[in-house]
Amino acid sequence: MKLQNDLILRTAKGEKTERTPVWLMRQAGRVLPEYRKVREKMGGFKELVETPEFACEVTIQPVDILGVDAAIIFSDILVIPEAMGLPYQMLEAKGPWFERTIQNKADIDALHIAEGEDLHYVLEAIRLTKKGLNGRVPLIGFAGAPWTIFSYMIEGSGSKTFSKAKKFLYTNPRLAHTLLEKITESTLNYLLAQVKAGADMIQIFDSWAGVLSPEQYREFSLRYITRICDGLKAETNVPVTVFAKDAFFARKDISEINCDTIGLDWTMDIAESRALIGPGKTLQGNMDPCLLYASDEVIVNETHKMLKAFGPLRHIANLGHGLYPDTEKEKVKLFVHTIKEFRF
Repeated sequence: MKLQNDLILRTAKGEKTERTPVWLMRQAGRVLPEYRKVREKMGGFKELVETPEFACEVTIQPVDILGVDAAIIFSDILVIPEAMGLPYQMLEAKGPWFERTIQNKADIDALHIAEGEDLHYVLEAIRLTKKGLNGRVPLIGFAGAPWTIFSYMIEGSGSKTFSKAKKFLYTNPRLAHTLLEKITESTLNYLLAQVKAGADMIQIFDSWAGVLSPEQYREFSLRYITRICDGLKAETNVPVTVFAKDAFFARKDISEINCDTIGLDWTMDIAESRALIGPGKTLQGNMDPCLLYASDEVIVNETHKMLKAFGPLRHIANLGHGLYPDTEKEKVKLFVHTIKEFRF
């Protein structure tokens, strides 16, 4: 089916477009009262992720309500460890929690390499969403980067430092690579299955990239992201985005891998990033989500400033991280509208 709005895909490929496209990380979520109503029916976040009909509904909501140029499938990065044999819970107001964590070789040996169909509920949600979107906008599929998934599997929950996960890199580097290999293979299988189910674009989220040193990042993260990007490019023609939060030190390295778009957070200077990365990649981002607490006038002015800094070519407008849950829906709509109305 031909897409009615393919701005994001064309921008990712470096083509000139009529305007800058926009979507938002965590656009399907608590900023929308419509999402909260669906969530109440389900009882919990995880139940919503695992129910394709409702995951489809909340995926499409931001397209209808906010007017964004792409949908992103409603899911969670931690479906991968669960598919590998390490289940998690999502605790209200606390976030993810693993009853069991990976501590030794036996724990790693007990994990299996996930196949796409192990996550059939996500694939079904993608198929339903593609049907529901009816070609209006592209659908983005996603997964967590292997290092970020590894962090949760070792740590057992979120953390400010991920010191247990980093300790594992220093004390068991060989075992760390064994686990990262399993995660990488599982993730590639999953992402290829997402594309087969209908995802038009893929984003790899390296949420905890910034806790590593540059040397560790190259060895324990970028090496595996590179493998995933190469695997996707060998078998599909969908654009791939890599978003490595807080990894300002890795921008040049990421520019050299087989991806189309590099996500920037709000701490990364736009001109400096373009100089480091070069003209051959599309940049995504990078507004501070806290801007959306400001007055309408400030939101419009700062959004114009961001758009001018990125320029008319190879920019997908987004926030530098996900929407915060207490953001007002009307402020989000203003941000999106301002980008859609702007012309160079």
